[in-house]
Amino acid sequence: MIMNQNKALWEKGDFTRIAASMRESGEALVQTLDLNRGLELLDVGCGDGTTAIPAARLGANVTGVDIASNLVAAGNERARTEGHSNITFQEGDASDLHELADDSFDLVLSIFGAMFAPRPADVARELVRVTRPGGRIVMGNWIPGDPTFVAQILRISAAYSPPPPEGFVSPMTWGVEDHVKERFGAAGVHHEQISFERGTYTFSFPGTPSELLAEFRNYYGPTMNAYEAAATAGRDAELHAELDNLFNNQNASDQESTTSIPATFLRVTVTP
Repeated sequence: MIMNQNKALWEKGDFTRIAASMRESGEALVQTLDLNRGLELLDVGCGDGTTAIPAARLGANVTGVDIASNLVAAGNERARTEGHSNITFQEGDASDLHELADDSFDLVLSIFGAMFAPRPADVARELVRVTRPGGRIVMGNWIPGDPTFVAQILRISAAYSPPPPEGFVSPMTWGVEDHVKERFGAAGVHHEQISFERGTYTFSFPGTPSELLAEFRNYYGPTMNAYEAAATAGRDAELHAELDNLFNNQNASDQESTTSIPATFLRVTVTP
């Protein structure tokens, strides 16, 4: 049986530990979506519900899809604990949402989720396919070369990691407007139906920047892989110093032992 490398990446560690620092911005983003009670919403690459659960709290009927079985289980447990009957989490691949029918959702949301799936052209086609006529697709994607937090974590990590396999398409290309237009264009969406804006997503953590880095080192798949590769090459101390410098320099909190790090992202809105 061939291993699904993307599934293995996101089941590695425990992304819920990282998601805990993303809750406040997830809730704030959902507040901008103008949700109506009873709206049918699909959250693709939902993790354990950073945006899906706030949407359910506002009355949307939410289906969360993620490739990682541990995150699906964690999302369903969060929903059960909070008593939400209008949300379900299930396993699925953003490149192939075959379990979901055409024209099923008023809003298809993916915040730093679908961008990491392989076969980006298939991702765009699937997002369009499951969106109802008159509906919306909203994506949040990290931007390549951006000087802020997440883009720099991924840049640094890539420099210490083995080269990607042949045919690999960087998820960061979802942060390039021309690539987004091309992909949705191939799915039948005219470029005038696609709009872009920059947004800020803040990582908030009740500890020091170095302690937040420890969370990434121990629980975030891409960073874990980078440390493992760096250790094999005898460069793990070098990687750690570079990341520790990044985390501390980008911390905007003026409170001791509290971390607040903003990250710029590309917000994409599609009205197919």
